[in-house]
Amino acid sequence: MEESRTTEQVELVQSLKSLIVSLVCCLPLSLLGLLLMLLLIYNSSSVFSLHLDPIPPIKSTLPPDHHHQFLLHHHPSLSSTSSSKPDSSLLLAVKETSLGFVHKQTFMPTKTERRTRGRNRRSKLTPEMTKKPQGKSRQIFKTRIKSFLSKSSCQSLFFMIWISSIESFGERERFTIESLFKSHPNSCLILVSNSLDCERGTQTLKPFTDKGLKILAIKPDFTYIFKETSAEKWFERLKRGMFSPGVIPLEQNLSNLLRLVLLYKFGGIYLDTDVIILKPLTNLHNVIGAQTVDPVTRKWSRLNNAVLIFDKNHPLLKSFIDEFSRTFNGNKWGHNGPYLVSRVVARFNVSSSSTMGLSVLPPSSFYPVDWTRISGFYRASVNEREADWSRKRLVHLRKHSLAVHLWNRESKRLRIEEGSIIQKLMSDSCIFCNSSFLH
Repeated sequence: MEESRTTEQVELVQSLKSLIVSLVCCLPLSLLGLLLMLLLIYNSSSVFSLHLDPIPPIKSTLPPDHHHQFLLHHHPSLSSTSSSKPDSSLLLAVKETSLGFVHKQTFMPTKTERRTRGRNRRSKLTPEMTKKPQGKSRQIFKTRIKSFLSKSSCQSLFFMIWISSIESFGERERFTIESLFKSHPNSCLILVSNSLDCERGTQTLKPFTDKGLKILAIKPDFTYIFKETSAEKWFERLKRGMFSPGVIPLEQNLSNLLRLVLLYKFGGIYLDTDVIILKPLTNLHNVIGAQTVDPVTRKWSRLNNAVLIFDKNHPLLKSFIDEFSRTFNGNKWGHNGPYLVSRVVARFNVSSSSTMGLSVLPPSSFYPVDWTRISGFYRASVNEREADWSRKRLVHLRKHSLAVHLWNRESKRLRIEEGSIIQKLMSDSCIFCNSSFLH
C-alpha cells in the first residue's frame, strides 16, 4: 500500500516538472531572458556577499583622551553650553585620573586623520575651558578686586586658594582664617575660589564679615591673572591640549602657579588653608620658609611654598613663574610646587640672594613639625613624660614659630584631643573661642 502511494507521489512531481518546463517554453523570449538575468543576479549575490556576525565593541585600554581628562568635579554648571563664564571653571573642572600606558602606533596617520584627532581633542574640553572670558566676566574680576582694595584700608594683604567644593570647606579651614585675623585684624584677605564665590559661600564667611573683617571670595579669571607673564602662553597651550596635564590633579598645579602670579601682580602674603598663624607677619618682606635642613651643613635642603611673603613684581617670583612654565611636569608630585621653589632659589648664591632681599627662614618659623610626626600634635598626653615633652614643645613653638603648617594630607582625619598641642595653639589664636570645635 505504501509503495503504491510513493509511486503516485513521484509521478505527480514529474508531471509538475513537465508542466513547468512546458510553460517556460511557451513564454516569449524577452520574458525568458529577464527570468534568467534575475536568476544570475541572485546567484552572484549569494556567492560574492560575505555575511559577518556583528563584533562586540572592544574596551580600550587607553583613556578617552589623555591630554584632556577635564572632568566634572563638584560643579554642575560645567555641563552648560554657555560660554559666558570665565575659564576659572578649571579649578573645579579637573579631576585626578589614572592614565594607562600609551601604546605606540606603527602607522603614520594621514593629514585628514591628524586634523580630525585635533578637533576631537579640543572637543573634549568644556566651553568654559576653550572659550576666552568675555569682556564682562573679565571686567567683573578686575573691578571687584580693585573695588575691594580701594574700599578697604589694608594693613597687609593675604591670599588663600580653595580648589575644592564648598562642602569640604570645614572648621579647620575656617580656623586658618580665624588665626589670620587674630594676628592681623586690620588686614585684607582675598580668597580665590570657585565654590565659595556664591550666596552659600557668603553665608559661610558671614561670621567674619559680621565682625567687620575684610574678606573677599572671588572666582579666578586665569586669562586676566596670567596676562603678560610666561604663565599666559603655558595656560593657552594647556587649553589647546598641546601637552598632557599629567596624573597629578591639575587643580593642585594650577594652585601652585596661581599663588605665584597673584603675589607677583599684587604683592602680599600667601597662606595654605592648613596653616595656623601664631604671630604677626607684617614686618616680613620677601620671605620663604625652609622645610628641612641638612644635618651636617645646617643649610636648608628643601623649601616649601605653603607660606610665601613677597613684594609686588619681585624678580624671584618671575623666576618661579618662568620655571613653572618652562619645566612643568604633571606626573611628579611637588615638582611644580615645593621642589620648584627649592631648585630656583638654589641657583642663586648667597650674595645674589642678599641683593634680591630674599630671606630663607628656618623650619621652626613655619614648619616646626615634620609631616611624619604631625599626629603627635593632635594627641593628648597619657603620662607625665609625655606631658613634660608637650609643655616644652609648646614653649618652644610660642617662642620661635610664626605659624604651624598642619600637613592636611596627613592630619585631616585626626581628631583634636583636649589638652593636645594643637588644641592649645588654637585656643591662643581663636576669635570665636567659645566654638565647640575647640572643646
